[in-house]
Amino acid sequence: MNIDPILRSVVAVRSSIPENAFTAETLGTIREGSGVVIRDNGLVLTIGYLITEAEEVWLTTQDGRVVPAHPLAYDQESGFGLVQALGNLDAPAVALGDATGAKPGDPVVLADGIGEFVEANIVARQEFAGYWEYLLDEAIFTAPAHPSWGGAALIGSDGKLLGIGSLRLQMSQGGETADINMVVPIDLLLPILDDLLNRGQVNRPPRPWLGAFSAESNGGVVVMSVAEGGPAAQAGLRQGDIISEIRDEEVDGLADFYRKVWSSGPAGAEIPLRILRNGREAWLRIKSADRNSFLRKPQLQ
Repeated sequence: MNIDPILRSVVAVRSSIPENAFTAETLGTIREGSGVVIRDNGLVLTIGYLITEAEEVWLTTQDGRVVPAHPLAYDQESGFGLVQALGNLDAPAVALGDATGAKPGDPVVLADGIGEFVEANIVARQEFAGYWEYLLDEAIFTAPAHPSWGGAALIGSDGKLLGIGSLRLQMSQGGETADINMVVPIDLLLPILDDLLNRGQVNRPPRPWLGAFSAESNGGVVVMSVAEGGPAAQAGLRQGDIISEIRDEEVDGLADFYRKVWSSGPAGAEIPLRILRNGREAWLRIKSADRNSFLRKPQLQ
């Protein structure tokens, strides 16, 4: 595959976030990564954490031109973000591929916005649960890892876009540890793209959000921290609490925890949790919220 023509369509993304934004402390006020042009009018697909609450976004083309852009949407469920260039990028759109057929062993290229790319292979297709109340049923994992993964374009052997880079993780196998990238599959974009363009969000009730950052340990869910001012903090959930049940149903790992929370109803639903704290059990009732209600909205251009 000749990657050079595709590299023209992968741009660098730099965003500026106000210091008082909800995500400023956790994600920073200056965020840098990549994005890929998916429409000839300058629509750029990126990973959402780069642009959430951004007041300014700048795109840099492969030939060094800097173009202002507007953050259009961030979908919490998939993790995708959309940015509209406000000037001419002079970059063709990359065709969207079909990630449902991508399988371990397939050769791929992960390319960033400064012209660097890594020839890799898919090493896994499996569930991924993130500590920030995030879950993908079938994420794509690739190796070797790209050092600049955020918003990078995953390109299949046919030259089409298979996904957008999200994380750098470690995988242990046979006693050895290797760095890998987690990629959000492009197929999650197609059903929601029109909603994101026309409404700025998907046309369905928002999921209940707790504002808890959690990890899985021996099948249990341990609270690492809580978002300041979020529902979990207001209900008294603390770092170190172990979540064992939701509504008398046992929690079996992080993914199961999220699914049980999200099946409790829309945002605003009350979530009763049984927790273990300092060797003692207790019940907490958390009134969930819409995560988007805590975030600054893009200013109209």
